[in-house]
Amino acid sequence: MADTTENGSQAQFGIPEREEVVIPVYDMSCEHCVRRVSQALEKLPGVKNVRVSLADSHALLELDSSQTGIDAVKHAIVEAGYLIEPAQDEGAVAAMKLDASSMITPAETSTGIKDLGYGEQGKESEDGKQQFKVSGMTCGNCALTIEKKLKGIPGVQMAAVNFASETVTVEYDSRTLRLSDIFEKVKDAGYIPLENPDEYDDDLDAVRQRNWLIFSAILAFPIMPLMYLPMSRPIMYTIFVLATVIQFTAGWIFYRGAYHALKNRLANMDVLVAMGITASYGYSVMTTINMWYPDLFFQGPNFFDTSALLITFVRFGKYLEAKAKGRAGQALKRLLELQADKARLLVNGEETEVAASELKIGDVVIVKPGERIPVDGEIIEGHASIDEAMLTGESIPVDKGAGDPVIGATINRSGSIKVKITSTGKDTVLSGIIKMVEDAQGVKPPIQRLADLIANYFVPAVVTLSTITFLIWYFALHSSFVFAFTAAIAVLVIACPCALGLATPTAIMVGSGVGLNRGLLFKSAAVLESISSVQAIGFDKTGTLTKGTPEVTEIIAAAPYKEKVLLQIAASGEIPSIHPLAQAVVARARKEEVEIGEVEDYQEESGHGISCSYQGKPLLIGNMKHMVKYGIDLKDIEQSFQRLAGEGKTTMLVAYDSHVIGLIALADVLKETTRDAIKRLQKLGLKTFMITGDNKMVAQVVGQQLGIDQIEAEILPQDKINIIKKYQEQGLKVAMVGDGINDAPALAQADIGIAIGSGTDVAKETGDVILVRNDLLDVERAIRLGRKTLSKIKQNLFWALIYNLIGIPVAAGVLYPLTGKLLPPEWAGLAMAFSSVSVVSNSLLLKGYGKKLID
Repeated sequence: MADTTENGSQAQFGIPEREEVVIPVYDMSCEHCVRRVSQALEKLPGVKNVRVSLADSHALLELDSSQTGIDAVKHAIVEAGYLIEPAQDEGAVAAMKLDASSMITPAETSTGIKDLGYGEQGKESEDGKQQFKVSGMTCGNCALTIEKKLKGIPGVQMAAVNFASETVTVEYDSRTLRLSDIFEKVKDAGYIPLENPDEYDDDLDAVRQRNWLIFSAILAFPIMPLMYLPMSRPIMYTIFVLATVIQFTAGWIFYRGAYHALKNRLANMDVLVAMGITASYGYSVMTTINMWYPDLFFQGPNFFDTSALLITFVRFGKYLEAKAKGRAGQALKRLLELQADKARLLVNGEETEVAASELKIGDVVIVKPGERIPVDGEIIEGHASIDEAMLTGESIPVDKGAGDPVIGATINRSGSIKVKITSTGKDTVLSGIIKMVEDAQGVKPPIQRLADLIANYFVPAVVTLSTITFLIWYFALHSSFVFAFTAAIAVLVIACPCALGLATPTAIMVGSGVGLNRGLLFKSAAVLESISSVQAIGFDKTGTLTKGTPEVTEIIAAAPYKEKVLLQIAASGEIPSIHPLAQAVVARARKEEVEIGEVEDYQEESGHGISCSYQGKPLLIGNMKHMVKYGIDLKDIEQSFQRLAGEGKTTMLVAYDSHVIGLIALADVLKETTRDAIKRLQKLGLKTFMITGDNKMVAQVVGQQLGIDQIEAEILPQDKINIIKKYQEQGLKVAMVGDGINDAPALAQADIGIAIGSGTDVAKETGDVILVRNDLLDVERAIRLGRKTLSKIKQNLFWALIYNLIGIPVAAGVLYPLTGKLLPPEWAGLAMAFSSVSVVSNSLLLKGYGKKLID
């Protein structure tokens, strides 16, 4: 019987069979991610009709298995930076619907920034997203151990561990898993999850490391002179006791770490150090026992000083590392410290001091000069100058009055105000920024995968090299056992996977902190890396390049009237109107302190203008049609009218007592920093283009003023996405800057979406970078910061790799034929410690770059 299905017919005529395939895709957070997955799949041969759903977390496609297998499809998704975990419960996954795309949701704040969706640290999150601190990690391989453990749990969709900040970010199915289950797995891996983030403090960790260092040094340094004295039983006993105490107190952390690493079938720095100190201590114990009982073991020197000093030097490195890591995260720590502790709550007309955490939406608080505003709210009474430097980086206070929004943690510099609370807890602007920065630091950028890949094979390779070193020196070159043994131990302890593990996260932490202090918010670490390679950048016109509101640009009065009189008459006629053009005229009159009079018989004629009576005479304000309708002669100003129209400006004609008395030109003027921003971007080598729905004449005028390379005018919102695609098809990596709802599709399509801080919530949801200060110069600053951060990451990886490539052969004794000396294991351990410190210190140099960003 013939196959009558479509596939059967295809097979019959030699057409390749296609099957419809559904593959789960996790870790997508916005339409931008959807586009990336789609592009990755569409590149595969034999794959057609790709449809990726953010809501359902899956990709639907037609697959010709003769060209591409299902494993290749899954590999493409993983390579694009996303996760594949078969859903335990499709309904649960659909219910979860990764809300990370709603990093910024509508809220009653001036910027609309809200919580990223992660639950409070250490507390159960209903949507299964959590970030918490972990204690006990000693190197990058420890982070990989925890990741491997968590990713093996059914129901966990994403797990990322940041070694530098010691945080775990995890997304899981809250219907099948609880946070306590995840904590148990972390404990099982040998690490300590902290339910309360306050339990862990970088400064306290540095103090603990310092105390262990002092303890180790006090016991270790006396061993050195004792080793050079004639060896008697009392001296030997003393050395043995001191070395044993250090070995199993200060050195115990390395044994514990090595045990848990091997238990999880991974190897980390602790394995190397534990092998090194055990070999030197164990050999020394055997030679020492031989001194007392000659029939046991063998004769030889002891290495008690080596194991003791090795532990001390590694502890010294850990102390320096803890200090440096604490400094790397200072930007976020300072933000947390900004939150107000107390508030003056107004109850029945009386002030009551309460904890800021107890405030509820609708409460009214009093904020006096010099005090911090406790949480987000709206001024209902009074005027004040608000210092918003913590949010925008601007040092000049902003004057605010009744009806204006205020942000929690900003400072009231002058004036007493009453504030009605509009947001509390995790819904405040400050909480949203903190979460955004934590998320950016918690997710790994693509370049980190290289470091992780190397780290996976690093420790086994070092153990192998150590063994080979011993075999070559002892058997091939016939050196003494002690000589070969010393070289093997030096190889073990000089190797450093820590530097590789710290290279990327420390640079990301410092870079995102610098951006935070300058009003640049990066939604993920990948964005901070990828913005550095942008080649073309597009701008929406209205509200992005321009202020978004009309302003009076020119006033032309017909004789015998003066410009100020014309403005006074026009403002008097327009003050009853709520039209933006009318309000712009009134605003200009108030700015110039012109007295505005009253009018009678006021009427608005839609699409034309207004008519009224001013000081007993008829007054007309409007367009050309309005003047023609009332038979007004315009020959006195016709030339000026044509010139302004040619410049793309809106003209408002004014006729008083049946005669034209002048015209007022209005335009959506450029922001103060727009010209400078475009020039700077072009100096960086970027191609610039403008996308606008405005008419070509207006667009050309704006484009010429700015010197923009390409102008795309009269573009419908739904077509903006095609303009972005056009540039991407030219092989360019494209960024898009916008502020409105109509920019959201283009922001999502672009490789990097940059949203203006004063824009709509939808634009900010879709953007990868948010410019809090609404300053276009920050676009160029964000790109420069991204390039500098990526440069630091590459420098760190280079030095981490070059250190090991040079250090391991030196420790193995390649320079011995030239120098006649081997590198002592204790000095190898010190070199290993300093390699980590150097990487962190190099990242900290980014802090100084923050000052250059304002140039």
